[in-house]
Amino acid sequence: MPHSDHTASPKHRAEVADSVETPQPAFPASIGTTLSGTPLKTVYTYEDLRDFDPKSSLGSPGEFPYTRGIYPTMYRGKLWTMRQYAGFGTARQSNARYRYLLAQGQTGLSVAFDLPTQMGFDPDHPRARGEVGKVGVSISSLEDMQTLFEGISLAQVSTSMTINSTAAILLALYVAVARQQGADLAKLSGTTQNDILKEYIARGTYIYPPRPAMRIITDVFAWCKDELPSWVTISISGYHIREAGSTAAQEVGFTLSDAIAYVDAAIAAGLRVDDFAPRLSFFFNAHNDLLEEIAKYRAARRIWARLMRDRFAARDPRSMMLRFHAQTAGSSLTAQQPENNIVRVAIQALAAVLGGCQSLHANALDEALALPTEDAARLALRTQQILAHESGVANTVDPVGGSYAIEHLTNEIEAGARACIERIDAIGGMLRAIETGYVQREIQKAAYEYQQTVERKERIVVGVNRYRTERQEPIPILRIDPAIEQEQVERVRALRARRDAARANKAIAEAESRARSGANLMPVILAAVEAYATVGEISDAMRRVFGEHQETLAL
Repeated sequence: MPHSDHTASPKHRAEVADSVETPQPAFPASIGTTLSGTPLKTVYTYEDLRDFDPKSSLGSPGEFPYTRGIYPTMYRGKLWTMRQYAGFGTARQSNARYRYLLAQGQTGLSVAFDLPTQMGFDPDHPRARGEVGKVGVSISSLEDMQTLFEGISLAQVSTSMTINSTAAILLALYVAVARQQGADLAKLSGTTQNDILKEYIARGTYIYPPRPAMRIITDVFAWCKDELPSWVTISISGYHIREAGSTAAQEVGFTLSDAIAYVDAAIAAGLRVDDFAPRLSFFFNAHNDLLEEIAKYRAARRIWARLMRDRFAARDPRSMMLRFHAQTAGSSLTAQQPENNIVRVAIQALAAVLGGCQSLHANALDEALALPTEDAARLALRTQQILAHESGVANTVDPVGGSYAIEHLTNEIEAGARACIERIDAIGGMLRAIETGYVQREIQKAAYEYQQTVERKERIVVGVNRYRTERQEPIPILRIDPAIEQEQVERVRALRARRDAARANKAIAEAESRARSGANLMPVILAAVEAYATVGEISDAMRRVFGEHQETLAL
């Protein structure tokens, strides 16, 4: 018969003691601030919004300044696109994962590429050693891209590709596959991240110096205007800025400053703002502070609408609408007690939905340890589906709008983000701010200050600096077979041996010549990939012209 054992073992008592820990103050010092350190009052009232004009600052959903959402009915008309960022190992392995996720109800693909692909190296390059297929799928040729999307109709699915330095090449590969499938390019839908500025700021997968890299991006803008009118040509990313340690206001301010630089560059290249701005999109982080995150998205929409109207004289309402994808915060996930990550991700995804995202990726519980397993990826997708179909939050547009606390926080983040933009303008724009290391230093400072609050236990991270457990049950993780690297090396070498070498070499030479001439690169890149030139070969052709960027240390 079950009974209570009051003589537990010393080991058991130690585990229990560690999980309970010494009594702590009920509320840490940071309870009076948001996650980003913005001071919070205990309660907000009408007095906190005395100068607030709902008509000019809020409006209605689908109307300028789009604070309450870019569409009148939002999710009542169409749910957000559920994308689960995925890719690992070989193209065939990733293809199987994509088909599995689509079968589970995912409504859009999101492709993760390995580091060699992102950096423009083929699998047999010495600098690719040890990284092939590790953090994403290895893609080096049209043959790989064909395999990646085998059995998936590109005419019927929207695909987001997280690729930057080699974005033009991967977009050309995608278009080449779509052509082979007989898809109507005018209707091809998807997004290339194509945001090189945040690579210099926060992520590091750059190849060329900033100015030629910006030239490639504006070439993509111009080419897509005529060839891929439904394609989103860039996803301007605050996600990685936040992952590097920025505050919420910095995430918005620095991201929109990047966007200003892209708009300026496109206009300088001869494009009309309303010809390309409707195909700009954004990518934001969804972090732990529920109210701050909701306010962040609302503030970003309002700032962007006014920037496009007042600074760039945009007239097309679509140019003023900030469309954004959100991903839950990878930096918030913990290797300790990884099952806690399920709760974190659910809160973060809720913030993105209440904030009006157009698409969303929910991280898996095991991503602090490895790439997600199939089961973990399915659970992350189910998190989105439960929010959509069971929580009720999608039934009303901007249900938190009008909350004293939410509107106050929205105003606070807007003010902080505008201050960031003004400082960068004063420096001479985002390119100059990156070259001087200003943005990097500001992010490093914010990251350090946050980490200090964790170290002092002013900011509680459950399972890390409080509520720890001595013993943890291991969870299954995905392991990438090291043999994949050799397989990919042999695959690319076999391709080079059997392709039409003269045609491929001619196409590579034309890409180099076009890079020197200043003419649009996209037509020759597309011709090169269709001649089975590799990602590394095309990247090297442009390296010979543009050189490689050397990082400026910001201390």
